[in-house]
Amino acid sequence: MNVKPLVLIPSYNSGKVLLPTLQDALSQSTAPVMLVIDGSTDGSELAALEFAKAEPRLTVIVKTENAGKGAAVRSGLQRAESEGFTHALVMDADGQHPAERIDPFFEYAEKTPEAMILGQPVFDANVPLERLYGRKLSVWMVQFEVGGRMVGDPLFGFRVYPIRPLLRVMEKPGRSDRYDFDPEVAVRLSWLGVPAIKVRAPVKYISREQGGVSHFHYVRDNVRFVCLHVRLALQAPYRWIARPKQPPTL
Repeated sequence: MNVKPLVLIPSYNSGKVLLPTLQDALSQSTAPVMLVIDGSTDGSELAALEFAKAEPRLTVIVKTENAGKGAAVRSGLQRAESEGFTHALVMDADGQHPAERIDPFFEYAEKTPEAMILGQPVFDANVPLERLYGRKLSVWMVQFEVGGRMVGDPLFGFRVYPIRPLLRVMEKPGRSDRYDFDPEVAVRLSWLGVPAIKVRAPVKYISREQGGVSHFHYVRDNVRFVCLHVRLALQAPYRWIARPKQPPTL
C-alpha cells in the first residue's frame, strides 16, 4: 500500500518545551505535523498557533476541555484519516522523544505497513528509578496479556500506528482516553492481529529547571494502570483463541 505518514503530537500544558518540540519534529522530517491541544490552560498553545501561521506543514487542533492523552490522539487520528493519512507517529510534546528518529521509524512503516512500530526506550542517566522499575511490571503484564508475544515496553509513547486499525480498537467510548492509552492499544492491536516491530529510541528526561513537565500522578494513574491490567488479563484467554492469524486490512 501507499503509506501517507503524519506526526501526531498531543499536548496538555506543555509549557516552554512545546515550541522547540514542534520545531524539532518539522526540521527532522518532511512529514506534516498535527498538534492537538488538549484543553491547555498555560498559554503554551499561543506560540504554537502563531508558529503555524508561517509553517504550512503544521496543523493545530485546539480542544477547549482536557480529556486525556488518548482522547486527544483519537481526535487527531479521526482528522488525519479524513485527510487521507494512513499512518501516524505519535510522540510526546515534552521534548523527551527523539525527533531525529521520526523518518527512520517511517521507513520501517513503509516496509511493513500492516505493523505497529514500537519504540523501545534507551534511557539516559537522568531517568527516575521508580519509573524504570515500574516499567518492568508493565512489561511482564503485557507479555502475559498478548500470550507471550514480545511487545516490548508498553509505556513508551514514541510509535508509528496504522491509523485504521488503531481507530478500530479505540471505538468504544472512553477506552484508552488517558495515560492507559499506550499499553492498552498495544495489547488490543496485538489481539487484532497487528504485528509489532520493536525499534530502539533514546529518551532524555528534562528537569523542571529546564522546562520539563509531567502530569503523571503516581497514585491516581498507577491505580488506573492496575485496573487496566486486571481488565485485560481477564479478557486475554478468549482473545488468544479468537486472535486473527492475519493482520487486518488497511
